[in-house]
Amino acid sequence: MSVLDCTIPLPAGFRPQDILAFHRRDGERLAERVDDDGLKKGLLWRGLPASLDLRFRPGLAALRLEVDGAAGEAGELRDMGRRMLGLNQPVDAFESRYRGHPALGGLIAARAGLRVPQTATPFEALAWAITGQQISVAAAVTIRRRMLALCDCRHSSGLLCHPDAARLAALTADQLGEAGFSRAKSRALLALSQGAADGSLPLDGWLDGTPADEISERLLAVPGIGPWTVSYALLRGYGWLDGSLHGDVAVRKALGMVLGMADKPDQRQAEAWLSAFSPWRALVAAHLWALLQAGGF
Repeated sequence: MSVLDCTIPLPAGFRPQDILAFHRRDGERLAERVDDDGLKKGLLWRGLPASLDLRFRPGLAALRLEVDGAAGEAGELRDMGRRMLGLNQPVDAFESRYRGHPALGGLIAARAGLRVPQTATPFEALAWAITGQQISVAAAVTIRRRMLALCDCRHSSGLLCHPDAARLAALTADQLGEAGFSRAKSRALLALSQGAADGSLPLDGWLDGTPADEISERLLAVPGIGPWTVSYALLRGYGWLDGSLHGDVAVRKALGMVLGMADKPDQRQAEAWLSAFSPWRALVAAHLWALLQAGGF
């Protein structure tokens, strides 16, 4: 086993509770274990099982990665940590612009400094987005748990690790079906995994600043991946804050509450309302999710 350590300074007003809530969604604690001041998460690091320990201290986050093999450089861990904590998201500019807005001002005041927690890798974000298509967060968590158990990639600590593209690509549609995936979702997940594994979908390579519209075009060409899945994955995997999540039921429900509507707006109405907040539409959606506390948003 080898170990990497690093610390990451946190801005004033940073909200650890959002990060902890995001990783607390699965109460069975097989892959993520959250406590009062941090979390442990199983993940694959350079293809090897690893356990990430993330602790919040005054003014900083302390990260330790225990790898069942060679660990590499601490700079890679720091980059991943900053992404997971949402520190690359320019939320100050958003709040400065909209804190006086009649609809958004109250949301911002209630959760000043809100950032969107991100997944350890873009592949994990896309796999979750496909899993969660048109079902509740609770149902998606159950199916994800079964998928992790099916792959059974474990760190020496016992934590299950989220599989990489190569491991998921080795599964069959029937195996994914037994885990609870529909046929359409199984096809989409396998197509994504095969593309990521063979390099035709260089998900990690796109972290270098590849334009979101280019990533979107490539992902939308994958059967079973539509606009909601792309916008959600770009938010969770790449920190892109301008995806329009107008098709999300929780976003529309919260928007109806904010606007004082008797019922939630339809997708067309939600899309039109969110369009005024470009390039921050997905961050607005995150504030709406947080209003409902939808699965740690």
